[in-house]
Amino acid sequence: MKSQQWSSKIGFILAAAGSAIGLGAIWKFPYMAGSNGGSIFLLFFILFTVLIAGPILLAEFVIGRRGKSDAISTYRKLAPSSKWPFVGYLGTAVAIIILSFYSVAGGWILSYLYRSVTGNLTGLSQEEYGGLFETIISNPVEVLVAQGIFMILTILVVQTGIQNGIERASKIMMPALLVMFVILAIRSLTLDGASEGLEYLFIPDWSYMTSETMLLALGQSFFALSVGVSVMVTYASYLKDDENLGRSMGSVAVLNIVISLLAGIVIFPAVFALGFEPGEGPGLVFVVLPAVFNELAFGGLFMFVFLVLLLFATLTSAFSILEIVTASFSKGRPEARKKYAWIAGVLIFIIGLPSALSFGVLTDVTINGMLIFDFADYIANNFGLPLGALLISLFVGFRLKKEDVFGELEKGANGPAKWMHVWYFLIKILAPIAIIAIFLQSLEII
Repeated sequence: MKSQQWSSKIGFILAAAGSAIGLGAIWKFPYMAGSNGGSIFLLFFILFTVLIAGPILLAEFVIGRRGKSDAISTYRKLAPSSKWPFVGYLGTAVAIIILSFYSVAGGWILSYLYRSVTGNLTGLSQEEYGGLFETIISNPVEVLVAQGIFMILTILVVQTGIQNGIERASKIMMPALLVMFVILAIRSLTLDGASEGLEYLFIPDWSYMTSETMLLALGQSFFALSVGVSVMVTYASYLKDDENLGRSMGSVAVLNIVISLLAGIVIFPAVFALGFEPGEGPGLVFVVLPAVFNELAFGGLFMFVFLVLLLFATLTSAFSILEIVTASFSKGRPEARKKYAWIAGVLIFIIGLPSALSFGVLTDVTINGMLIFDFADYIANNFGLPLGALLISLFVGFRLKKEDVFGELEKGANGPAKWMHVWYFLIKILAPIAIIAIFLQSLEII
């Protein structure tokens, strides 16, 4: 059978951007920034995206297109008779953990979407919006059903392959989401008291300049760009040789930063204008945005459209995460894709059950002082992703031959360019040192 491939350059970029943007930019960035100083977190997030996460994203593109297989097989092919395939195994394991709690948040969106359709999401007070979120996430039946539906939707798209499933969906979802966010940002900025939110987002509070904030911002830059789990290794394996990898990386990174900024501009002016707390946590988007839409004419309709687009963005990220697991399970056998997509999806749903129930029946169960959902998030983003990113940077910097790496970058780029040498320094020297230093500092070892 013919191997999977993207049908167009824009299809790959939008799919990769969809993987990157998702809940990472829209859901997680606002509450992480809100809980960690706003502007300082944003500053480190952009800095780490440009200097570390972006270069590692390009490194994953290089590995993936050169290996042209699933993550595990790619490392085995490029570094035979070595321990490097561990990076593929690590990425697959971390991807399973991420999707296990990510699908729970995806289920929350479905719950809100249902209430939007039935007209139960408008006309509430600000306190009632907060109470609604607590009611939803603590209801065991609702969260499990919603999580299950979300995983089924993800499986149905991934099982159909790259062009017919992931690429086709991303081409529609991502432009529509960007347009909606611009509209929302404009409305949020017109609220009384919005300026205080902009100050929180853009004027630094240096008291938050700590190693913990740096580690969290580093983890967010990895999470937001889907690097460190070899997701982009898998996506890039479907690329044709005429694709300009550097330009693709730049497009994905810029789109991710823009959407994250727009999410902050939508959320924080509304947070302060409507009297919410920026450190609300994972429920920030689900509590604040319905209250914002409630202030709009035709707010119910806008809320419905936004939730549909948010669901789409969440699904595009879920597609990429399930894709790496499915590709690893099916080992390059397209005829086995459907079976392994279902096996992987059901496995991830089962692993995610404790996270789904951690705000309700398992609310008293904590690990290191954190709910199961929060612990899974913390382990994946602050240990799994940085470790995976570190190993990927070392693999490209020290295991692959420099001429082979540059050869991949030159394809579709009309020959060598000076930026390649800057990038190679970042990936070989700066990224490993920065990741290790920030991680050790967070553990108070240095």
